[in-house]
This record gives sequence, structure tokens and C-alpha cells, in this order.
Amino acid sequence: MRIDVQFSDRVGIAHEILAVLARRQLNVVGVEVDPPHMHIDVPDLVEAALPGLRAALASVPGVYEVVEVAMLPGTQRRLHLNALLDSMADPVLAVDGAGGIVVANAVAAAAAGVPDAGALIGMTLAALFDDPVLPAEILAGGFALPAREVMLRGRPFLLDVRPVAEGAGGVVTLQAPSRIGERLHAIQHADKGGFERILGESPPMRALKAQAARIAGVDAPLLILGETGTGKELVAQACHRASLRAGKPFLALNCAALPESLAESELFGYAPGAFSGAQRGGKPGLFELADQGTVFLDEIGEMSPYLQAKLLRFINDGSFRRVGGERELKVDVRVISATHRDLGRMATDGSFREDLFYRLNVLRLAVPPLRERGEDVLLLARHFIARACAQTRRPPCRLSAAAAAALLANRWPGNVRQLENAIFRAVAMSDRALLEAADFDLTGAGIAGGPDAPPLEAASWEEAMAEFEATLLRRLYPRYPSSRKLAARLRASHTMIANKLRRHGIGRT
Repeated sequence: MRIDVQFSDRVGIAHEILAVLARRQLNVVGVEVDPPHMHIDVPDLVEAALPGLRAALASVPGVYEVVEVAMLPGTQRRLHLNALLDSMADPVLAVDGAGGIVVANAVAAAAAGVPDAGALIGMTLAALFDDPVLPAEILAGGFALPAREVMLRGRPFLLDVRPVAEGAGGVVTLQAPSRIGERLHAIQHADKGGFERILGESPPMRALKAQAARIAGVDAPLLILGETGTGKELVAQACHRASLRAGKPFLALNCAALPESLAESELFGYAPGAFSGAQRGGKPGLFELADQGTVFLDEIGEMSPYLQAKLLRFINDGSFRRVGGERELKVDVRVISATHRDLGRMATDGSFREDLFYRLNVLRLAVPPLRERGEDVLLLARHFIARACAQTRRPPCRLSAAAAAALLANRWPGNVRQLENAIFRAVAMSDRALLEAADFDLTGAGIAGGPDAPPLEAASWEEAMAEFEATLLRRLYPRYPSSRKLAARLRASHTMIANKLRRHGIGRT
């Protein structure tokens, strides 16, 4: 039994309390004194004997209460500490001033290849790490070293060391590359949405989302085709979140944004001393960071032939070597790639590896350009307007009828990205509650002043609007060759569209 003797502190009272227990032939195995409490572990004390002991202790001047407790506070703190350590996903070691391990968690034991955390107690850092110089550097630096990559039992970890008190040692935390990747993913992709984040209710977009939802769970390479600005990365993220790898990292690399040498180190990492200026200890690449997750390779058609060969080997068996490294590494990563180029033609003419093309093209999605999903233009525009107003901290605004017609008439060669930029610019530059067609810089992008559009030289506002209206209807009618289809496309009444078609002589045979 364990008891809590509560007392008013004075010199010698703890000795007198223990003397009472000794006179009653009760063996004491643990004592913790923290006035006004004295916790005592008395294994031989039974429930029936507690009233008598309580009366005997009450005779000690200053003792005013004796209660039974489940465990001593120190034991409780140790249990809480062990529970805290074992709940951590990263290996954690508490080390004394001489480099000896005094506390470790279960994950550290697994990383070190020992049966349990107890097997690490008493082991030194020198016996643990593969680098014989590292422990001496940790001790010499007073457990205050910059983060670096280290090897533990042949596996890379990011080492983080923090002192606990001067001369008292420190805490060593190790992070596996995949854990770092999970943190990067959490920072970069805080929004956990999936296909619902892809805005669009047009038939092409409904078909795309339905097809993507079916193949998202198939654990095979996926190739996403589409023009620049159509939202290919958004589709890739949605496919990842709908897959069995959803709880693991999604990391992306734009193959066109980096030269070959940098792209290689970003993807595959590099070994210590691989090149001048490299981080000491080396650096993991995206494939290591995304282990069990997904790597998205945007603009895969821009990848160099050398990297294509290295990527092909990785896709075949998941193995690779870091830049400048000799060890063979193996991870489990799904590759989703995207391009606006015709990879099939490139493979035929030899500018892209044919065998890599077939490995990437196991599953395929084609994201439609904005001009083929005109029903979504105003939906997207209203979404971008709301977001732009929030970003620029201005009151909400909306589109005028003429502005909406101008946006609908545009061909948007830059697709959704161009629409978003045009909306943001108009919202930022205008202080009116109603956005007009003139607020959008649509030069060169379709009907509103583009090369396909006739010049508007009307003598009055009414004539200009009539000319614009006629041009809009003439451009859209071939794709929606009936007043009902065109009315649905423009979200207008059938009667109004039919009258305007008759007025401008459109659609008559």
C-alpha cells in the first residue's frame, strides 16, 4: 500500500514519521518528501492495519492527515514520461554529460535495432552512431549543434540536439526522411480537400472527376495531360488524397524549373561531400522524403535524357542512389507526372524515352482547356473574385452583365491560371462594387480586343453593346447551335436569346 502523510513542516518530522513505521515492523521501499506531503510505499501494509497506523501517525506533532494513494508521484511522473516518449513518432534519447543514454523511447530502440528502450540505457552515443567523430562533437559543443544528417545502423536521420542544462547532458531527436516529408506536406498542403476543390460542373469536368475518382485508388503511375494553366497539379493532389497513400506526403517538382544537376539532387538527394557547397552529412531527396506517399513530376516532358534514364530505373523497382553516393536505397513512392506536351509524339521522334513513356502512361487523365468548359467560366470567376477581394482586403464586388459576357466570350489560351490572374488584376485595380468589361485586360486573349475580334467602332454605347452582343452570339452559336443550348450556356432565358438571334440574323438557314 502507498500512503500520503500530510503534515505541517518542521525539523525532524520526517524522521519521526518513519520511526512510527519502523516500530510497527513495516518495511518501507520508497519515500518521497515534498512538504506538506510525504509519500511512502509500504508493501506490507494491509487495509485492516491502516486505521491503527493512521492513529499512531496522528500522535506525531504536525501530522494532520493520512490517505491511501494509488502510486507515488515519482512513479506517476515516470509513467507519464514514458507514455509521452512512446507516443512520439521520432526516436528520442536523453543523454548525460558523458554521452551515456539515460532515457529512450520505443521508436529509438527500433531504429537502433535493439529489442526495447531498456536495452539502450547505459549505451553510449559512440556505440550507437556509425560516425565515430559525431559523439565527440556533440559533447564538445555542449549539446548545441546545427541540424545535420547522420547514419544510424545504415539508415539516414536528421539529427537535432538540444542541451537540458549546463553540464547535465541533452536531448537527441532523430527524424527519418519520410517524417520530414510528412512535415513538408503538412506545411504545403494544409487544405485536406479532394475532388471537391476542383471547381467545375461542365460535362467535361464532371467526366474528368468521375474518371479520376475511379483510378485514384489504383496504385500505379498516372500521367496527367493538359495545357498550361488547366490545373493539373490540383488534379494530382486530389488523386493522392483519394488513394491509399492519402495519409503520407505529396511532394512536387517542376522539371522545367531547374537545371539537370539541381533537379537530380532534388529528386534523389546527395551523399556527404557530393559537391562543393553541399550540406554536411548529405541531404535526402523528394523520393526519400515522400516514402509511402506520392511524388508529382510536373512538366515531365522537359526532363533531360540522363534523368529520364535514372527515373526509369526508379519506377521499375523503387531503388536509386543519391548523387555521389554508393549505397543503394529503396523506397515505395507512387509517381504522378504531368505535361502539356505530346509525349507520345516525343517518344516516337526520340526526344523522350519510349520505355519511360510506357511506364508513366499506365493510367492517364486529360484535363480539358477552359475554352472547352465554358459553363465553368463564371463559376470560376465568382470564386476568384471572392478570393481576390479577401486577399486585397476590399469590399465584395461582382461582375456586370457586360463583364460576364466578355469573360464568357474569351478563348482563354492561358486557361484557369489566366482567368485567375485577370480577375485578381481587375479586383485589385478597381474600387467599384461592379466590375465592368473594361476592367479586364483581355487584349490578345479572344473576343475582347484579341486578334480574333473585330474592332468596336460604334458611335454610341448602345451600338457598341449591340455589336459586342452580336459578336458574342456569332462566336458561341456554332458550338451551341440552338437557342435553348445557347441560353443554357449563357444562363439566360430562352426567349431573350431567341429574340437576340433573330435580331442579329444568326442561325437562319
